[in-house]
Amino acid sequence: MSADLQWMIIRNNSSFLMKRKDVAPFSKEPSNLKGRNSFRYNGLVQRRTIGIEPCRDGKGVVLVTKNPSCLRKPIKKYRRTELKQNSRKTFKTIRKLVGTGAGRKDLKMAAVRRASALLQSQKPVVVKKTRGKKKE
Repeated sequence: MSADLQWMIIRNNSSFLMKRKDVAPFSKEPSNLKGRNSFRYNGLVQRRTIGIEPCRDGKGVVLVTKNPSCLRKPIKKYRRTELKQNSRKTFKTIRKLVGTGAGRKDLKMAAVRRASALLQSQKPVVVKKTRGKKKE
């Protein structure tokens, strides 16, 4: 079945769809980098998709790509690559893998932004000390 036909079927009826009044619909599906319900970012109907997830141990991110040659083999369908270097090396690796034949070039910056947000959320929160009152 073509991606366009699949999109026409699940566009308004999907278990991942979140509709609210006066707001554009969102989607919670895996491999949707922006969470928007649109054909471009949809992770279910596209042949090649890219997803960024946090690692299970809470340090680093996992780059998930869909293998277009194994669409009918559920176990081999997704490739997972753990990226646990520092943030600059992680972003460089994401740009390299997504920009080549493994991914989609139009989602490169969205993938880097998603990884940046996840890595930023994994950093510990620094509590600022408040200054006490002056003694007289």
